Amino acid sequence: MLESLDAPALRRWCAGALAALRRHQGEIDELNVYPVPDGDTGTNLVLTLTSANEALTFDTTAADGDATPVLRLMARGALLGARGNSGVIISQILRGLADATSALPSVDGPGLARGLRAGAEAAYGAVANPVEGTVLTVAAAAATAAEEACDRASARADQSRPPSSAAGPAAPSGTGAAGGSASLGEVAKAAAGAAAEALARTPEQLPALARAGVVDAGGRGLCVLLDALVEVVTGDLPAEPRPTPFRQRATRPLVAARESGSTDFDYEVQFLLDAAEPAVEKLRARLAELGDSLVVVGTGEGDDSTWNVHVHVNDVGAALEAGVEAGRPHRIAVTRFDDQLAADGPDRAVVVVAAGEGIADLFAAEGAAVVAANPSTGELLAAVTATGAAHVVVLPNDPNTQIVATAAAREATAAVRVVPTRSPVQALAALAVRDPARAFDDDVIAMAEAAGACRYAEVCYASRDALTVAGPCRRGDVLALVEGEVHLIGADLTATCRDLLDRLLGGGGELVTLLTGEDAPPGLTDALRAHVAARWPFVEVHTYAGGHPHYPLLVGVE
Repeated sequence: MLESLDAPALRRWCAGALAALRRHQGEIDELNVYPVPDGDTGTNLVLTLTSANEALTFDTTAADGDATPVLRLMARGALLGARGNSGVIISQILRGLADATSALPSVDGPGLARGLRAGAEAAYGAVANPVEGTVLTVAAAAATAAEEACDRASARADQSRPPSSAAGPAAPSGTGAAGGSASLGEVAKAAAGAAAEALARTPEQLPALARAGVVDAGGRGLCVLLDALVEVVTGDLPAEPRPTPFRQRATRPLVAARESGSTDFDYEVQFLLDAAEPAVEKLRARLAELGDSLVVVGTGEGDDSTWNVHVHVNDVGAALEAGVEAGRPHRIAVTRFDDQLAADGPDRAVVVVAAGEGIADLFAAEGAAVVAANPSTGELLAAVTATGAAHVVVLPNDPNTQIVATAAAREATAAVRVVPTRSPVQALAALAVRDPARAFDDDVIAMAEAAGACRYAEVCYASRDALTVAGPCRRGDVLALVEGEVHLIGADLTATCRDLLDRLLGGGGELVTLLTGEDAPPGLTDALRAHVAARWPFVEVHTYAGGHPHYPLLVGVE
């Protein structure tokens, strides 16, 4: 029996909680029907705890020290990897626990009680419109039971204290004189037991749960975490949850995947945001106008704060625009609920290969599953399988990966079509014309035609002396390639990019897409926008920070 949680114990708890969530992932996904049926809370919690555990794995500086650094790593890792409402709320419970025990080298019984209360309050504060009968209620019940365990221990100490000590100073509640503090095991067991009881009552608080015949999925996930804590502290395996009348469910038609919120909104938008707190307050107000199920939580201080933003909306563009106005959004994920069927998985999906965080975010915003550049056949096959879709389109974005994608398609059990995109700009063009109302093969043809109609080019620096179709180049020269062939050789990056645009637009075009790489100099896109506006006034220009290596600029012309 542990008397306190130190760094190694907390690491064991994080790993044990992740393992337990993986064991119960399917069960929790099946429970997840508030307030309309879905199936992703278990998966979201596993991904959230995976991020927390990875934060501890990659940072071993706090392996044997105080508890606080480990809790802070767990909380930040969970925040950065949080998926869905429940994942964000769990990250806030961990954050509250870390904040409340920040001055302690280890967490004892009273410290755990304080931490659980702070975590529950942080969770309530993170949700724009808290609803009882959810994980919030379960967290509050766990905190109350932990505090009551401390109060009982203090009362026992007062009763056993000799009369002569009555005039002495009173000890704070739950942390009485020697022998008066609640043990860590007492507090952990009380919290886990109360959480389970509160979970069983959630259908009484939410008619939607009662109608669906389930308990709250996020609350069940929190119970799994608390049971894992009890196991670490006491060494006792948690009892399997008793069946309740709410575990029987009737067969229902396929419905949209949704972790919370009303059916009025069609999209779930989630992203990380680097921004200062005043800007985030404006963002909260704007997103509250656009949709529901709003959760905005952050970590850090001042201009270095990172926030996890989650909302359900109909206007995805307005939500992302609000994020851009507030700061720097990244890791953008957009899910259309109608594409996430709860029974047999979605009918269609797109897997896209991307190099660069900005490009990956663009594809994710289009609802695509993103795979890092230069994947193996196994990695692409795993991504295709992970979509759970019956029909999958793969956009490889370079000739070498096209071969790998074709091999993965042959091995897949789903119907997989490879659209031979050779550049990310072609993939964006293909994604723009998707239409789920079309037959799958017709949709693939439309995507392939859109990609083929997008002329692509890239600009880079020559890595060595060479002879090209445009003439000899020297190492360090600026090269502009169109459809894979060198067309221009220059000494100045901006000037060469302007000449490239003129050459491309000379053959016609209405829309130019510019993706800047990680080495693009400041002001490049502004200069190119100004050039197009002056020279080609009827051409529309879209610019994005791609963050890709090697090529300061990628260009698409449609």
